[in-house]
Amino acid sequence: METGVACCARGTFLPSISSQHSMSLFSPSSISPSFNSKVLKSSSLFGESLRVAPKSSLKVVKSKNSTSVTKCEIGDSLEEFLNKATTDKGLRTLLMSMGEALRTIAFKVRTASCGGTACVNSFGDEQLAVDMLADKLLFEALQYSHFCKYACSEEVPELQDMGGPIEGGFSVAFDPLDGSSIVDTNFTVGTIFGVWPGDKLTGVTGRDQVAAAMGIYGPRTTYVLALKDIPGTHEFLLLDEGKWQHVKDTTEINEGKLFSPGNLRATFDNPEYSKLIDYYVKEKYTLRYTGGMVPDVNQIIVKEKGIFTNVISPTAKAKLRLLFEVAPLGFLVEKAGGHSSDGHQSVLDKVINNLDDRTQVAYGSKNEIIRFEETLYGSSRLKGAVPVGATA
Repeated sequence: METGVACCARGTFLPSISSQHSMSLFSPSSISPSFNSKVLKSSSLFGESLRVAPKSSLKVVKSKNSTSVTKCEIGDSLEEFLNKATTDKGLRTLLMSMGEALRTIAFKVRTASCGGTACVNSFGDEQLAVDMLADKLLFEALQYSHFCKYACSEEVPELQDMGGPIEGGFSVAFDPLDGSSIVDTNFTVGTIFGVWPGDKLTGVTGRDQVAAAMGIYGPRTTYVLALKDIPGTHEFLLLDEGKWQHVKDTTEINEGKLFSPGNLRATFDNPEYSKLIDYYVKEKYTLRYTGGMVPDVNQIIVKEKGIFTNVISPTAKAKLRLLFEVAPLGFLVEKAGGHSSDGHQSVLDKVINNLDDRTQVAYGSKNEIIRFEETLYGSSRLKGAVPVGATA
């Protein structure tokens, strides 16, 4: 008989951000010369030390399995959830700091002024494109956490020293604003990041991540995260008062006729991909594709079904970066009970040799990934006794 732990919530959370409150951040001398020092200047983002939530009361529950599980309740604040989910103070602090950045980016995206070439908003006295603004805010958040050793982004694809420790610290790779080209059309966009232990972002795999997350800026603002040592992928909703509240757990991705086909131009000279798309249409799958990777992958987690594909061809080369996008999203999908594939293996098993490594990818339910691998390459590593077939 299993003894599980169900955590009872209490309502502490971080103070709201004040646009008038600022502080000077420390500037480590070892930062790469290529790093834009404006990232680290004083801003309105981080004004106070993070508060530590009081210890939550615990309620012991019984279940049938033999493995003990810590379950954090719906309704927890982000801080409460992290205090229950991990004993690693550094990881908690880093994820809280990133949550503050996501909250500010959501406001900046929502209030961006969009012209013919870019959507801009203010950062101090500067007018910046929103993707560059998001980049600056995230670097600042990581330095403020004091637990990030190195960070890099799609905008600054070189390791930047954030001043944190190697032992007990982390390295973070992020896409600051995935889908920034569709901000002006008011589509959902988002932030993606992955967290690796220590000081390595190359020579590692996605499976080495200790956490990964998305910030989704749409009709609702959500923070979707997963931690290596606890089951599930967890959604937090940004409330009006600025608090992140735990609203959903996903632990299983089921079969269902929902598809999001990226890079359709590859069907012109990739007949196997064309055949796969024809199958979805013939079988009357529902098309749910926005052109933004974050909302398209997030819907698999929220709806708990479906398939996302982005396939290459001789003339349509891979654009998605393994470090900044594919591996963190793969971590979120697999922790949610789904699967990922580059056609031959889980994307979490691909070694990141260079910061700019790129790959094709599919995310979805088990049977959809089997179909993806079999259609493109003739066999699937996941093939078992369960028959392949989606249900409406």
